[in-house]
Amino acid sequence: MRRRTALLGGAVAAAAVAGGLAGRAVLRRRGGPPAAGYDDLPPDDLGPVRAPDGTELCVRAAGDPRAPLLLFVHGFSLDMTVWHPQWTALRERFRCVLLDLRAHGRSGRAADLSLGAMAGDVASALEAAGQGRRAVVVGHSMGAMASLELAASRPELFGPRIAGLVLVGAAAGDLVRGAVGGLAGMLRPGPSLTEALRRVDGLRRHVVASRADVGALLARLTQFGPHAPREAVEHVVALAARAPSAVWTNGLASLVGADLRGALAHVRVPTLVAVGDHDRVTPPAAAEALARALPDAELAVLEGCGHVPMLERPEALNALIEGFARRALGAEGSG
Repeated sequence: MRRRTALLGGAVAAAAVAGGLAGRAVLRRRGGPPAAGYDDLPPDDLGPVRAPDGTELCVRAAGDPRAPLLLFVHGFSLDMTVWHPQWTALRERFRCVLLDLRAHGRSGRAADLSLGAMAGDVASALEAAGQGRRAVVVGHSMGAMASLELAASRPELFGPRIAGLVLVGAAAGDLVRGAVGGLAGMLRPGPSLTEALRRVDGLRRHVVASRADVGALLARLTQFGPHAPREAVEHVVALAARAPSAVWTNGLASLVGADLRGALAHVRVPTLVAVGDHDRVTPPAAAEALARALPDAELAVLEGCGHVPMLERPEALNALIEGFARRALGAEGSG
């Protein structure tokens, strides 16, 4: 546990500095939220949607309600706006439904930020969106892990309600291990995981208020490939800077040491595992291991991008999602 906590400290300290510094810099330059185009929301509000524990969830949609159904689930400290290039491109052929997980984006705050609770969020969004129809669930990073957790807690959904999974930047365990590299010394954690996470959040909040301006560089080093658009980097780090402290403490604690290998046998639907060849958070080797462990999976490696391919190479990822969804949904995907 001590070694795992040390690894977490370095990786998340880097992300905290990146999110804090770049988010502060972006907000100062523009006087408001960055990358306004990304902040456009799908037009249809499906709320109010309630999670099993009563947490209010923001669920929005675009596209013909009769079209084949895609459900998008974002990653840690982000929100549905990171899927902007997907829903705007695919809405003519699919019903695109987007969810803000609890304590993220426009959804309500919650005491329980475990992966199990977030899996319940995914199930509630699926029910609100699908009205008994089958969907392909597209999850990024933590959103992918929540989707795998759903397979363990609600295996009966896989097949009748979930026709396939797209797991982007995902791993079945040790999600943050690959992000450490030479940054492990940035934060020396205390004797407990709780203290380490508190220090991470304190560092993040401190740099948000600071005058430093190197966050975009750190973000590129830890989250993105070499050719990521500047506006994509700014948008992601600004979202991380705005995330509540509970996300960086309680929420992050649920990811530490998360081992979902036991859930993989319950994923009895076709699965696409997509990873960037420059992903330092979930390196291609981790994605390859995940694809091998799943009952029916294919692997796609996206060249030239890191952990956020939906913003780095959206056209390539969109083509993968569309082709896979049509295969997974069969006749339902031909709408």
